[in-house]
Amino acid sequence: MKNIKLKVGALLASTAMMLAVSCSDDFLEIAPTGLLSEAQLTSLAGLDASLIAAYSQVNGRNFRMASPSNWVWGSIRGGDANKGTDPGDFNTINPIQRFETDATNGNLLENWNGLYEGIARSNNVLRLLLNKGEDVTDADVVRLSAQARFLRGHYYFQLKRNFDNVPYVDENIDYGSGLEEVVNNVDIWPMIEADFQYAADNLPETQSQVGRVNMWAAKAYLAKTYLYQNKFGEAKTLFDDIIANGQTSNGLKYGLLDDYGNLFRGEYDNSLESVWSYQSAAGTGSVNNANPEFDLNNPYNSAAPGVCCGFFAPSFTFVNSFRVDANGLPLLDGSYNSAANAVKNDYGIATGDPFTIDQGPIDPRVDHTAGRRGIPYIDWQDHPGQSWIRQQAYSGPYSVKKYVYSTTEVGSFQDNSSWTPGYTGINVAIIRFADVLLMAAEAEIEAGSLEKAREYVNMVRERASNSKIMKLDGSGEAANYEVGLYTSPWTDAATARMAVRFERKLELGMEGHRFYDLVRWGTAESELNAYLAYDGGLLLNALGGATYTDKHKILPIPQNQIDLVGPDILIQNPGF
Repeated sequence: MKNIKLKVGALLASTAMMLAVSCSDDFLEIAPTGLLSEAQLTSLAGLDASLIAAYSQVNGRNFRMASPSNWVWGSIRGGDANKGTDPGDFNTINPIQRFETDATNGNLLENWNGLYEGIARSNNVLRLLLNKGEDVTDADVVRLSAQARFLRGHYYFQLKRNFDNVPYVDENIDYGSGLEEVVNNVDIWPMIEADFQYAADNLPETQSQVGRVNMWAAKAYLAKTYLYQNKFGEAKTLFDDIIANGQTSNGLKYGLLDDYGNLFRGEYDNSLESVWSYQSAAGTGSVNNANPEFDLNNPYNSAAPGVCCGFFAPSFTFVNSFRVDANGLPLLDGSYNSAANAVKNDYGIATGDPFTIDQGPIDPRVDHTAGRRGIPYIDWQDHPGQSWIRQQAYSGPYSVKKYVYSTTEVGSFQDNSSWTPGYTGINVAIIRFADVLLMAAEAEIEAGSLEKAREYVNMVRERASNSKIMKLDGSGEAANYEVGLYTSPWTDAATARMAVRFERKLELGMEGHRFYDLVRWGTAESELNAYLAYDGGLLLNALGGATYTDKHKILPIPQNQIDLVGPDILIQNPGF
């Protein structure tokens, strides 16, 4: 503070000397450095800069736990992965993965604050538009407000899934004008729908800048919002339109990439499968423009990509789920964890001891998602096993793989400006076309169109069958890959639901969807307790004795926030 005061005093003295004589003390009223005037902010350039600030918050920036990758909230809680490393590192995630979270956990507050920061930035754009500058046309107002409302809908959607009823604040409420009195006892789904509907009605089909959202992204997000409320008819109508006519912001007709692995390579950013992705960039001078939430989620070894730190380790149950039958179809009966079907791994085998890669038939998407010993780890080398695992007894034998950079991406889609080279500039998908197809399949089943659902699932599976990983020496496939299509007509809705839901597990694994899917399907308790029993029996220190109850289908409201406004204003979720 002393240095600041000295600098301000020197500035005032200098100003007085330049003025020499003044008849008032107006010269003492100096705007803080960097403060923009209202006229600057309400100009077209100012409004667009404010909108970019709302976009920039999408990846969470310095709020790691507010990222839509949802690697903790969707994947670790969903059983795709465990926290990895050991009990002492980032130990605030330990109670989250064990479903022992309480309202004082700092990760909850980080998620809450990061998402409300995004809402505040979106509302700021909408508030500034109320007093738009002279160079702002009515068309500009619609264009900017549609994007701001899309982003606000996104941030509230994330909050709704995590905390259920949360305070809803729009551009008409600010500090000192009622914000402190907003109670979280109102269902905000209608407001989320309204924002996405406005965006869908007013956004263009394409954008001059590919990172900006378009009409089709808004329709997809609105359809997803309907799906979460079991409004299957409304969702189906939108999905039909999206699948038939949808295109990316840069004008590509929606479709599936030929190779599943290309989804996670920077070269294929903003491809035909990108419905909405957050835009990432390396080498900009700030790792917050890359993927700041993934810096710890790399194999643990100085020779491995990212160098550190072994977080986000794929689970045994998740890897076993990729086992297929003689027809290349998933084991929908849950037998993938049985002794006969469980995927052979090197857990318990000392580094350097002989190990034979599992020879059973398996879906190749497993090796695009989880690093397994003896299988090529992208283009680096064959995964060596325990030497790339920080503490196997706590995390298991697998490494995260999606969105980890390749050797060819070093220095281009990978950032070398910080303590770890693990930051990447690879775009991260929030909604991609395969996700749309599988959501649409759910809606088709509820409409009675089981064969259309089968068609959509087979589209996703056919791409998987063309995505086999080859040995690094080019001598053949790295494992015994088999993916079959569902060739028999689907005539039973319950079986069809099971197939679609399992396909989402395989296709979207480690992408932050699983927990939310289980909750909306009403299957979280049975699925998660089966996972905790199996993986907890192998990883006693990390998961042993953990159980899930539906109390944890939503998170507790952060106690810090309740303490600030009072328990009558911010009502705690049941059981916490």
